[in-house]
Amino acid sequence: MIFDRLFIRHWDRWFDGRRNHLFVLDLQKLEPRDLMKGMDQDCPTIPWGGGDEIAWSPDSRKVVFASKPSKGEAWHTNVELYMADVQRPRKPRLLTKANPAWDTGPVFSPDGGTLAYLAMKRPGYESDRFYIKLYDMKTKKITTVAEGWDRSPQQIAWSNDGNLIYAVAQEHARRKVFQIDVKSGKAKALFSEGASSSMVVLRDGRLAFLNERMTRPREVFLFDPATGKSTQLSHVNDTRLAATIMSEPEDFWFENDGRRLHGWLLRPVGFRKGRKYPLAFLVHGGPQGSWLDNFHYRWNPQFYAGAGYAVVAIDFRGSTGYGQEFCDAIRGNWGPGPYSDLMAGLEHVLKTHRFIDRKRMCALGASFGGYMINWIAGQDHPFACLVNHDGDFDTTSSYFNTDELWFPEWEMMGPPWKSGEIYSRNSPARFVDRWKTPMLVIQGARDFRVVETEAFSTFNALQRRGIPSKLLYFPDENHWVLKPQNSRLWHKTVLEWIDRWTHTRRPRRR
Repeated sequence: MIFDRLFIRHWDRWFDGRRNHLFVLDLQKLEPRDLMKGMDQDCPTIPWGGGDEIAWSPDSRKVVFASKPSKGEAWHTNVELYMADVQRPRKPRLLTKANPAWDTGPVFSPDGGTLAYLAMKRPGYESDRFYIKLYDMKTKKITTVAEGWDRSPQQIAWSNDGNLIYAVAQEHARRKVFQIDVKSGKAKALFSEGASSSMVVLRDGRLAFLNERMTRPREVFLFDPATGKSTQLSHVNDTRLAATIMSEPEDFWFENDGRRLHGWLLRPVGFRKGRKYPLAFLVHGGPQGSWLDNFHYRWNPQFYAGAGYAVVAIDFRGSTGYGQEFCDAIRGNWGPGPYSDLMAGLEHVLKTHRFIDRKRMCALGASFGGYMINWIAGQDHPFACLVNHDGDFDTTSSYFNTDELWFPEWEMMGPPWKSGEIYSRNSPARFVDRWKTPMLVIQGARDFRVVETEAFSTFNALQRRGIPSKLLYFPDENHWVLKPQNSRLWHKTVLEWIDRWTHTRRPRRR
């Protein structure tokens, strides 16, 4: 293959020139028509786009869709909204030209007169707050709803009368369902348990959505705004859950550097007072992410609690769900700031929960969490061992081998040739001379976000310094480990590693 522009590869696939386009099909003529003919861009967007980027008008005459212009697409976040005429073969009209940042999630009002959508303000920042915008189909005027509501919706939907907008948004380690009055902008939480997603407004006005918790995988729920009552509709997992012992997660809050921060504590399954237990200290990725009350299929705290570990998971500065200022606080400060928050949270737990054995603690993380593991390795930390999955070793080299350049350019305030000091200041590679802790390194060959050279560099440093270390390498996985047999190997290898260095013994299975 020959390339003359970026992307050359994205997430886990090489770019071969093909694009995803949106088509309509006349059911009488059975002739498909490309609504994006001549557009060198994708819908849905790559790699995460879906049906939420497409909206039909109530009269079925128009389609609004989100798509990202290809020019400079590796270093901008300017996803745009376009409107196509279903009946006439015209070039789609650009609706959001005035906004150089991300626009997405279009939803028509029931009468078709207003288009609601989500929009960021700052170009190049993928974790900026999503504002709720209203586009008047007649006047083409754009207004903002609930501008003072400091939350970033991930999904919106209209009420049947068009007076309310329902939104799914993170708040304090939950993903809640909110109701927003279109006229007043007043927002209130309707359903706050666990993590909700995939919301649909039914004809009778009730809301249907998926909901999960750390103690329960996703199930279908109904919520009636008129009565405030919720009902669990599906019970797919009840039989298996009845035979499974899990740890009930406990919220805790602490302060550091003038901020109030949240964390989770899970006691080991079979917990007994008076005993000491090893600790699995989990660091989330992003860094703009959060340890939600959800059932994660890769980084699930219950795995460690079920293996006899206490578990601590902290939302450090930069995490989502605590307001935009909190989320922004990590920019240019990947290493020292989050590390300070993590250690302050850990010390808070150790002082308030004496059952954790300070000499038997392991820190584990992936993506930014893996970066933080490398950072921790160079600090005066309390951990007996470390697990780094797909983490950056050197922030400068990572810039030149990653796929989405807008991300490091925002986080480090520019490219390396303009912000070299910030890259250097936040690079774990600076502290390799201090490394001494045993580390398990994990990497997927198809990871084009944090590429394999970062893992190889980490492992080279560990081996050259004579530090006990292992490299678990998956030739067929990307940034995540998704294949069932690979997942089994991942969990087996990780558990054996942390058991070894925390001196945790468990009976062998027959």
